[in-house]
This record gives sequence, structure tokens and C-alpha cells, in this order.
Amino acid sequence: MSAVHSIDTSTEQDLTDGFHLIIDALKLNGLNTIYGVPGIPITDFGRMAQAEGIRVLSFRHEQAAGYAASIAGYLTKKPGVCLTVSAPGFLNGLTALAHATTNCFPMILISGSSEREIVDLQQGDYEEMDQLAIAKPLCKAAFRVLHAQDIGIGLARAIRAAVSGRPGGVYLDLPAKLFGQVMNAEAGKKSLVKVIDAAPAQIPAPDSIKRALDVLKSAKKPLIILGKGAAYAQADEAVKALVETSGIPFLPMSMAKGLLPDTHPQCAGAARSTVLKDSDVVMLIGARLNWLLSHGKGKAWGDAPKKFIQIDIEPKEMDSNVEIVAPVVGDIGSCVAALLDGMGKSWTKASADWTGAVTKKRDENVAKMAPKLMNNNSPMDYHGALGVLRTIIAERPDAMLVNEGANTLDLARGIVDMYKPRKRIDVGTWGIMGIGMGYCIAAAVETGKPVLAIEGDSAFGFSGMEVETICRYNLPVCIVVFNNDGIYRGTDVNPTGGPDVAPTVFVKGSRYDMMMQAFGGVGVNATSPDELKRAVNEAMDSGKPTLINAVIDPAAGSESGRIGNLNPQSVLSKKK
Repeated sequence: MSAVHSIDTSTEQDLTDGFHLIIDALKLNGLNTIYGVPGIPITDFGRMAQAEGIRVLSFRHEQAAGYAASIAGYLTKKPGVCLTVSAPGFLNGLTALAHATTNCFPMILISGSSEREIVDLQQGDYEEMDQLAIAKPLCKAAFRVLHAQDIGIGLARAIRAAVSGRPGGVYLDLPAKLFGQVMNAEAGKKSLVKVIDAAPAQIPAPDSIKRALDVLKSAKKPLIILGKGAAYAQADEAVKALVETSGIPFLPMSMAKGLLPDTHPQCAGAARSTVLKDSDVVMLIGARLNWLLSHGKGKAWGDAPKKFIQIDIEPKEMDSNVEIVAPVVGDIGSCVAALLDGMGKSWTKASADWTGAVTKKRDENVAKMAPKLMNNNSPMDYHGALGVLRTIIAERPDAMLVNEGANTLDLARGIVDMYKPRKRIDVGTWGIMGIGMGYCIAAAVETGKPVLAIEGDSAFGFSGMEVETICRYNLPVCIVVFNNDGIYRGTDVNPTGGPDVAPTVFVKGSRYDMMMQAFGGVGVNATSPDELKRAVNEAMDSGKPTLINAVIDPAAGSESGRIGNLNPQSVLSKKK
């Protein structure tokens, strides 16, 4: 128990304060890393937390710090903690908190705030804002602590809310006066709460398991879809056993890649279109039928009638887009274990006709792609550059892969195979830009493994200043910026002929590598796949912060990759 070392001479009692109670509550619950940006009113808190043995990583922008905390929660199953100043800093962190909630990552955003009595009367305090009211609609839960004796309970409630059931983001509001509140040290110690069994197992109903197995038995062309929820669950061996016992082809969503290796004989990643269209029974494990799966209907799913089995901890997820004929509600580890037990040793595997057809299509597509990945063009195209990075990940399966962009994301998730679980982290459910540098920092800190980031030039721009943070903490991060001079491509022109460039075009010939050099890291300009391969291998071997400016043909790429249909098209412009 850390305490303020001054003594009240009248009572001779040891005292503590809000600063130290928050620190002690975090440490008591194993939350030993904070991602944030210092400033009023939390500057001294960061200093004190570091002095008490908490790792405090200071960022250049709260949004990046929040993204780091969100992915830390995903990787560890403990809430990642982001610390921000009031009002504008809180708002910057709020984007990441909403991102964490949408993606089901456990995270706690802790923000200092103005005093309630001033906020409620709108008297114009420094950075005055009713932060709790603003946060509530965008996170799983929100709490405010007004009294030092309630700090332990407040943090305990935040932890439970973040990790129990479907995980998500939680906001904890700490008004400035709370930090300086003083109380008896022994009473303060007793007020702290060590959270026990924050995310208890949720056992599925036996009837739901029997129903799911009955539907699966009736399938002629079954498919398993693994989502990032299955990866988060860390029930890796059970999921592997279910897939292999059933003999069913599986399709991993992008952050579930590596739960079983992408090179596994049952992996249907390279035959995605075929298995979605032709399957008759689809089992979803920790995956949602959202836009990433075309909502479970439409052209992507073909004309074959479908029956869906869904395993999810959230009952309200069922029937969100299409009828779920066999909902299985519970935590993924318990549900998969129950399914395996129900299968027994006599389970009949998926038919050889179906699995053979999937394998044939997958192998055809892989063979068709192979020559594209082996070119050594200069300037590079996406396939030549990603072919090199695919090989590097194959040789370094323990490395963490961070990926964001438009074409850079869309193509990389299909080309770069993963071999181990939770090694690929990307934009997730919202498909947002800007997660890259925060993810890199948290991945390096939380796993201790080298990190390779594959970034589009547009995506990198959202958080690029955090390369200074990477250099400051000397993290083993290699960033590859796919630089094609613009968003989607760098060849668009202003149709008016005016002096302004097109909205999607950046400065021609930009040298992002020089940014890293400016902060003492290694910067490399790579113009061919061979140069890219040498530079990445050197970076991964050295562990030094490195940024490689990968020069991509400005004409390479298309609008939004395979999600271009999400950009509305003007009927009028087509008529011109």
C-alpha cells in the first residue's frame, strides 16, 4: 500500500490520497500498464504511477493511446487502460473507446474532468464538459467516482463491466478534486477491491448443444466461420479439436487468421467465395453476420438455402440479420467443449466430395495468385510487395502483424498467411483508419515480440507522429508504408484543371522513412521487392525502430478494394 508520507500530528495517523488509491487499486488488480497523454489534471498521477512501478507509456495523441489500450485488452483479456486529460483529450480517447466496444475489446478509459458543481451550472471551468453523459452511449458502461473511499469500488465495477459477458469499453470519470482527497491509509487500503472471477464461464444449455449438433449432422456442405471472438477466447486447442474432429472446412475472419494455420488442409480462406455460396449449414464461432460477411445474405451467399448455427456469449446477437436455427449462448471455450463432448468419438466427418471440391478450388486460386506474388517490379505493385512480406511472416511466425489501409488491408489479409493465434491485429469491425501505431506499441509492449506493420500511406497519416513514441521507448517495430502517392491511388486529377490536386492525391515522392530518421530510428527507401525484403529482414533481426518507405506504383490499387460498393456512385456523373 503506497501512502502519503506526511503525518497528521494531531491524530498520528498515516494518510493516503486519491492519487495513491487509484494506483493501488490498479496494481491490486494486475493492471500494470497505462497508455495515455499527460496534462491537466492527470500529469502528477502519471508521474506517481510510474514511481510506484506501473509502466506509463506517453503518446503524442490520445486516440493512438486509446487504440493501444484497446488492443492490449484483446491480447491479454484484461482491460487495457487509457489515461487522458479532460474535455478535448477525453474526446480524442472516446473514438478508441467506441472502437473497443464495437470490437468487443476490454478497455477502460480513465479521464480527469472538471468539478460537478461547475459543470452542472455551466459556469465555464477549464475544459468544462459533462464527459460521463457524452461517454454513456458509446461504451458498455460509464461510472464517475466523487469520493476517495469509492475508488476501489469504482475501478472494480469498471473491470467487471469491461471483461464480463461480451467484453467492451468502459469509461471511468475522475474529477480533479478526487485526486487530492485525503483519508486514513488503513481505511483506504480496506476500501480497495480485488476483483474475483471477473469473467465467469457461461455454460451453454444442453438443449442448444443437441440442437446445433443435429443441424450439423444434417449438413451436406457444412462450413465453420471463425471470428476474432474465437481468437480472443484463447480456447485454441478446443477450437482446433472441433474443426479437425468435424472435418469441416473453416473460413477465418481476418483477426482469427492463425487460430489454425492458414496452410491447414481444412482452411478455405483462398476459396472464400465458393464456400459462402455453396455451403448449406454454417457454424459461426465468435463471428457476427455484419457487413464483413454481407449480413449473411445477398449475392455473396449465393442461391443455396442456408441454415446458421451461431456460438456467441451475447443472446441479442442471434437473428440480427438472418434466422439462426441453432443459437448456442455461452462463452466460446465452454460451448466448443460441450460440442466436442456431444460429438463423441463416432462423429462422421464432412463428406469427401464437399471437402475435395473446396480443396480443389482453394489450390486453383493459390496457384493462380502465385506468379503475381513473385514479381520484382520497380516501382512495386501490391502483389510483389506483399509476396515478400508473406515469406517473411512464414519465416517468423511469432512476429506480430499490424495491418491497416484500403488496398493495403484488403489485399494483405488475403495474401499474408498466419500460423499462430492472435498474431494478426487490424482495423476490425469498423474498418477504421488510424489504429496502426497504437497497435504497434501495445503489441510490442504486451507480447515482447517483434512487430511488423503493413500500412497504407493514407492510414499511416492518421497516427504517423507516434513513430516518435516508438523511438522514445526503443520498441522492436518495423513499419512498412505502402506509398502510392494517395488514397486508393495517386493518379487522380482535378477535373477543373485548377491548382488544387485531386482530394485523393498526396505529395508526390514523399519520403516517410525520413520521419523515422528524424527521431533516431532507421529509415529505408525501398523501390523493389528485393530491396523491401532485405530492409524488413534487417529490421526484424536488429529489433531497432524502422520505417520503410515502400514505393508503390501510383496507378496500382482501386477504390476501397473489394468494398468499393460502400462508396455511393452518382447517377448524374455516369450520364455525363
